Amino acid sequence: MIKKTLFAFLAVALPALLHAQDASTPTPQWRPVYHFTPAKNWTNDPNGLIYLDGVYHLYYQHNPFENKWGHMSWGHATSKDLLHWKHLPVAIPEMESKDTTTWIFSGSAVLDKQNSSGFGKNGKAPIVAIYTADQPKQQKESQFIAYSNDGGLTYTQYAGNPVVDINKKDFRDPSVIWLEDQQKWLMTVAVPAEHKVQFYSSANLKNWELLSEFGDQGDTRKIWECPSLTPLYVDGDPSKKKWLLMVSSGNPDAATGMQYFIGDFDGKTFTNSNPAESKLFVDYGKTFYAAIPYNHLPEGRQTMIGWLMPFETATFPWRGQMSIPRDLLLKTTPAGIRLFQQPSAVLNASLDKLPASKKLSKKDVTINNQELPLNTANGFNTNTNWIEAAFTPGTATDFGLKIAQQKGGMETVLGYNTQSHELYLADMKGGKVSGDVQKLQVQPVNNKIKLQVLFDKSSLEVFVNDGEQVLTTLLFPAAGATGFAAFAKEGSVELNELKVWNLDK
Repeated sequence: MIKKTLFAFLAVALPALLHAQDASTPTPQWRPVYHFTPAKNWTNDPNGLIYLDGVYHLYYQHNPFENKWGHMSWGHATSKDLLHWKHLPVAIPEMESKDTTTWIFSGSAVLDKQNSSGFGKNGKAPIVAIYTADQPKQQKESQFIAYSNDGGLTYTQYAGNPVVDINKKDFRDPSVIWLEDQQKWLMTVAVPAEHKVQFYSSANLKNWELLSEFGDQGDTRKIWECPSLTPLYVDGDPSKKKWLLMVSSGNPDAATGMQYFIGDFDGKTFTNSNPAESKLFVDYGKTFYAAIPYNHLPEGRQTMIGWLMPFETATFPWRGQMSIPRDLLLKTTPAGIRLFQQPSAVLNASLDKLPASKKLSKKDVTINNQELPLNTANGFNTNTNWIEAAFTPGTATDFGLKIAQQKGGMETVLGYNTQSHELYLADMKGGKVSGDVQKLQVQPVNNKIKLQVLFDKSSLEVFVNDGEQVLTTLLFPAAGATGFAAFAKEGSVELNELKVWNLDK
């Protein structure tokens, strides 16, 4: 749960930043099609991600009443394919009593298969939510639990709350997993202002023991939030197990972002495998935040969803969206073991089912100092494209893709400069840069630059070289800015393969 002060700033600054955009004017042109958004009103962090009986549950920070931050509760949606979502009633609403307001901040959910908590009924395992109770009047955050006996639709608060309380104003975002070898639950929770996480264990989800702390390593320019600790096999090898510790903090430019650590966890202490000063980032854009992995996925899969923090441009009647679900992998690279991310493999089935009119494929095309238009009057012109492209650099100084093109107007260029080895994302007008340029150092792999580009109305996720690096941002194209092309500048490039899926409804 990112600092409330940020949202207070947005509330004050928004009117000046919106210009002609009325905050209550519907903006269907910017509502994503294949990324989750609530039907209406504000959303931020994903919460309680859990997979049960073939269904993916997504809980999320939600204001049920307004299209701005406030009245924090757990919204709820479900999906069978991670693409189409069913909206459900609020699962855990804010609590009000005579002298206390309790907001339901971020946390996780687990299936208590052995009924260690005793909350189960009629032999059926309960779902237990572990979350931060933020009590603004008391200036305190502590960890509460609640349980569900109806498949996660509604929750009952535990009478013995709080279950973890260190009497701090900022102490939040518990992530809980089951340690099979120890037959215990493990909680990872953030102490934001101190740039640290704490680890607790429990046999019953009610009584927690502090194990250890980890912090003051990596990037400490911003507060630490939304931690998670996840076991992964390096290169898919079960004999090479490492632990991925992710923390929401900043990106390389100290803007909104996340960092990660790779290390060992002995059931009590996390030990960083890299030097303390080493900084590793989950995403190189400026909007990816608060991502957490799913619990209870089959076959040891690890998949996370993040929140794409909204920029100053207002959307209505919703505000905020989730990232595409991302599979997490650890791979050995020349620089050491690193995090790789790919759009969830579960989504491939939905892509395969699309009709031929929604698919575009090209192979071995030479582009020589020109643009190759890829949209037509009837297709691939709705800014809902999922693009996979592989280029072999040639004589061109720059090559890549152009999206959100408007005739005689703006366009967004995702280009690669062969001299600086930079992948860059720039809004252009009349061939000149208009606004910020986001850059990323990228080296060809096997003499190729591979890009997966997920452009969905107002969100853009770019996975580079099979997910070695990811850059996520938001775009708000003008009406009619739906052009789409590949390009090469001052020379030629080989477009080895291009696949495009149009996911418009």
